[in-house]
Amino acid sequence: MCGITGIFAFNEIGRIGLIHLSAATDALQQRGPDSRGVHTDYFVGLGHRRLSIIDTSAGGAQPMQDGAGRYTIVFNGEIYNYRELREQLKAKGYTFHSDSDTEVLLKMYIEYGERCLQQLNGFFAFAVYDAQEESLFIARDRMGIKPLLYYQDTDRFLFASEMKALLAFGLSRELDYNTLYLYLQLNYIPAPHSMLKGVHKLMPGQYLRLQKGDISLYSWYEIPYEPNNLNPEGLSYEQQQAKLRELMERSVQRRLLADVPLGAFLSGGIDSSVITALASRQVDKLNTFSIGYKDEPFFDETRYARQVADKYRTEHTVFSLTNADLYADLHAVLDYIDEPFADSSALPVHILSRHTKQRVTVALSGDGADELFSGYNKHGAAFRALQGGWKAGLVHDLLPLWKMLPKSRNGALSNKFRQLQRFAEGMRLPADERYWRWAAFGTEAEGLALLSSAAKAKMEEALYQEQKRNILQPIEEQDFNTFLYTDLQLVLSNDMLTKVDLMSMAHGLEVRVPFLDHEVVRFAFELPVESKINGGMKKRIVQDAFRDLLPPELYQRPKHGFEVPLLKWFRTELRSLIEHDLLADHFIEEQGVFNLSEVQKLKKQLFSNNPGDVHARIWGLIVFQHWWKRYMR
Repeated sequence: MCGITGIFAFNEIGRIGLIHLSAATDALQQRGPDSRGVHTDYFVGLGHRRLSIIDTSAGGAQPMQDGAGRYTIVFNGEIYNYRELREQLKAKGYTFHSDSDTEVLLKMYIEYGERCLQQLNGFFAFAVYDAQEESLFIARDRMGIKPLLYYQDTDRFLFASEMKALLAFGLSRELDYNTLYLYLQLNYIPAPHSMLKGVHKLMPGQYLRLQKGDISLYSWYEIPYEPNNLNPEGLSYEQQQAKLRELMERSVQRRLLADVPLGAFLSGGIDSSVITALASRQVDKLNTFSIGYKDEPFFDETRYARQVADKYRTEHTVFSLTNADLYADLHAVLDYIDEPFADSSALPVHILSRHTKQRVTVALSGDGADELFSGYNKHGAAFRALQGGWKAGLVHDLLPLWKMLPKSRNGALSNKFRQLQRFAEGMRLPADERYWRWAAFGTEAEGLALLSSAAKAKMEEALYQEQKRNILQPIEEQDFNTFLYTDLQLVLSNDMLTKVDLMSMAHGLEVRVPFLDHEVVRFAFELPVESKINGGMKKRIVQDAFRDLLPPELYQRPKHGFEVPLLKWFRTELRSLIEHDLLADHFIEEQGVFNLSEVQKLKKQLFSNNPGDVHARIWGLIVFQHWWKRYMR
């Protein structure tokens, strides 16, 4: 796990950019605190920051070259099956000078070219420069666990793990207003878009080839889903559970490969408990880590985590936080983010990662299970919408009532009213628009109203509609699996995985996600819907397959997320920041991006007795404004 960056100049003007290579590499220091390396050819420069995980000796240092000096690689990630691949290459006559997966990856590319990608089990973003062909090859892993951004103008091509490294090369900074419109609805930015014009993100399962100034993009992996060929092996539900257990055991075993201390996040939920149970079978006294919330007992799941830890005799550590602890980390999170990203749960992930890194360098997590197997409330809502029935019809018909009732996330009843209104609004829409409504924090109309007249004039409506169609294209009216398919591509990759990557790499911690092994993903999309969700039971097969491994108490409670107490902060500690700084009237007018009257309406609603979901939209604005002041002024 590391940070990578590079430049490929097309001419002498572009070559001037090589003077920034060192600064761009150092911008990624937190991703790779152990060492740094750069390689330059006349028109090419590659930079690497290393977090040593496999073969921590100098033999694994990067950039790494082949013996002849033709190929040079920079690599971020891990290849779990690198030892098998190394034996395969040895049989073909290759020799090795290290025990690193980087050397195996480089020689796999030399032997197979882009076809090597199909043989890799791992997560990665890497670049290979071929000095003989004067070409650059860049690839990203199947699920988009590791990030890769790139930029091209007439003089140069740039790439990096994070935006801050691209900015170190001195590229122009022009806001992309179409992307801003997406962000105002989602609170994050979906790939391949970025907040800056000209900067793109390589999509999950894509590779890029650059030669003679021309970029070619290819998809080497797509989530395997054949709606007419579900359960191809004809497995009974019991056999499906057995196969999931087998696949997950193999996946966890692969991800225990490391030459540094390793542990697991243990939240007390089903998913992280499954990972802990399986890993504990193979690691004696596994290190496990939980966060507790002193001031928010409703969301504190540490007693469930402790039951799992006791059952498997892990070395368990609980970091018990107050709201003041969360607030103390807020500015550190805002300062690390180099592109607007407004998932507020990044705060506890940032704190968990910081504390965890003090004990281990690698942590397993349960991310991905909810998106694969339907674990969220919106999945239950989508399933009920497809099933229909009098209950769904009644909620739909009572929409005028839900609109009248007070709504807030801070109370059980008011939160239920909020959920009922969202469900009723979604029921009135076709499946693709329903998904968009439930995935977003703000509607299209609300997002558009927030933009100033000048900002709207810089939008391209036809392009926005095309971008939205591309996101929603997989969804089919009566196919629940396409809802999950879209969630995997949109929410998992751009929100959940981005959050974990950003917040863990801010502390040089590597997080591995066993549920996203491509064999597990393939199996998940072979399952019929009833194996994932049945009546009121979400994530059915995950719950049933591992029931005998987990304490029964985990099954006797509702699923809890965690709500960062934004509303409280906005009305207390952050009120001055909202009213006199980031969302102050004079700043909004001077900036010219947002519609002042709409921002004032949001602030008025925020401080009212009926805030609804407004705190999430206010948080999105705060994150954007902080980023704007840091990078655009």
